[in-house]
This record gives sequence, C-alpha cells and structure tokens, in this order.
Amino acid sequence: MTPSGSPVVPVAMMLLLLWGAPWTHGRRSDVRIITDENWKELLQGEWMIEFYAPWCPACQNLQPEWEDFAEWGEDLEVNVAKVDVTEQPGLSGRFIITALPTIYHCKDGEFRRYQGPRTKKDFINFISEKEWKSIEPVSSWFGPGSVLMSSMSALFQLSMWIRTCHNYFIEDLGLPVWGSYAVFALATLLSGLLLGLCMIFVADCLFPSKRRRPQPYPSKKLLPESQPLQKVEEEQEDDEDDVSEEEAGSKEGTNKDFAQNAIRQRSVGPSLATDKS
Repeated sequence: MTPSGSPVVPVAMMLLLLWGAPWTHGRRSDVRIITDENWKELLQGEWMIEFYAPWCPACQNLQPEWEDFAEWGEDLEVNVAKVDVTEQPGLSGRFIITALPTIYHCKDGEFRRYQGPRTKKDFINFISEKEWKSIEPVSSWFGPGSVLMSSMSALFQLSMWIRTCHNYFIEDLGLPVWGSYAVFALATLLSGLLLGLCMIFVADCLFPSKRRRPQPYPSKKLLPESQPLQKVEEEQEDDEDDVSEEEAGSKEGTNKDFAQNAIRQRSVGPSLATDKS
C-alpha cells in the first residue's frame, strides 16, 4: 500500500519555489544597474551606489544586505544602485575605485564616499538621519563629471580595449604573447609618428617661421611712418647746402685776397725800379 502523504511533499516544495521566485525577482529589481550610458542619472536626486566585482568575496557578502536595503529605497526616497566594475571599466576610472566594494552617496550631483558599517540598519540610518551631511563632498576637480575624471574614464576604457585585443590575438588568432606585444609596439610607434606630424603641422600653421613669413607690401598707411625719415634726409640736404655755401664763400675770399696781393706786387715793382735808377 502506497503512503498517502508521499506525493504531497514534492508538490508542496514546487509550490514554495514558484511562490518565492517572484519575490526574489522583485527584490533584485529594486537595485538599479548603472552603466556608462546612464550614469548621468546619478546627478539628479539622491542615490546610494555600490561598486562591486562578481569575484570579490566581500562584495558577495554585502549583496544580501544591499538587496534588503534596496527594499527601503522607496520609503526613504533614495535610489539604490550598483555598478559591476568588470563590465564598466569607464565608471571605475571615473569614480577612482581602488578597493572593493566601494559605496558612494550622491545628493543632487554632490558625491560623498561612504565608509561606515555595511549593514542594512546602518544604511537606513545613514539616509534617514542624514549622516551624509557630516562627510565632506568630493572636490569638483575630481568629480565624476569633471574633465579630469572624463579623461581617466577614457584611459580605463582604452586599457580594457587593449586587453580585449590582446586576448583576441592570443586566443582567436593563435599569436604568441611576444607577437601580440610586437603588434602593440608597432601600433604605438605609428600612432606617435602620426601625432608628431599633426603637432608639427598645427604649430607651423599657427606660428610660421620667419623665412617663410610673407613680407608686407608698402602701402599708403606706411607714409606717416616714413615722414621722420624724409625730415632727416631734408635736414641732411640743408646741412650739405650750408657747407657748400660756406666753402664757396671761403673760395671767394681767397680769390679776393689773391687779387689784392697781385695788385700790391704790381704797384711795388715800378717803385723799386725808380729807386734803383
């Protein structure tokens, strides 16, 4: 005779699993996922953001507390979110994530790093009692939206792209490790040469050399500047005229003296001849 209660146990377990699945799914949906495309949503409203990695044991221990805290998000009027740094390296560089897990609080674009206990109760008290006001916000120079952090984000994305290409060369194309390094070295040299040529071209256009600089053509606007030179030339000509007049006067004086001496000599000559006779 088959026990009457034996089929009931599997059915009850199945019903419990099916009943609990929507709740589990609902709890997970309370935590919003932040990516490089929608991170600017953090600049509006109040947020609590967790940066984690799936392989991190501390992050795995924090997940249940973070999920429970997300259930209170609607009551506390705070958005609870998380960022997977393995999939979003740009956000890792933008927020300077050096340890995992890292939690940030954001209120209307002001970011503060949370460094308190990591339990649901502490998270709730941090928001409800506004303990975040006692923490100094991140400087605007190092804010996620600054030019510096945008450049850092681009650098992290570039490093991840290089890593992806390296894995593609080794695993898919079958290149040796040194072959992949040689490809990157050649690409670095070529990019450096192209960048140097572009910089030289821009510098030559903005600051042309004196040899190639076109000479300005004389125009009527330069006449007022040449007037002093004309005055100097006229003064020099006047001085030369004065000198020539003085020389002419001195020559006339010498000619007159010479004529008078000649007349005197002529008059003295007959008188000496009479005296001798």
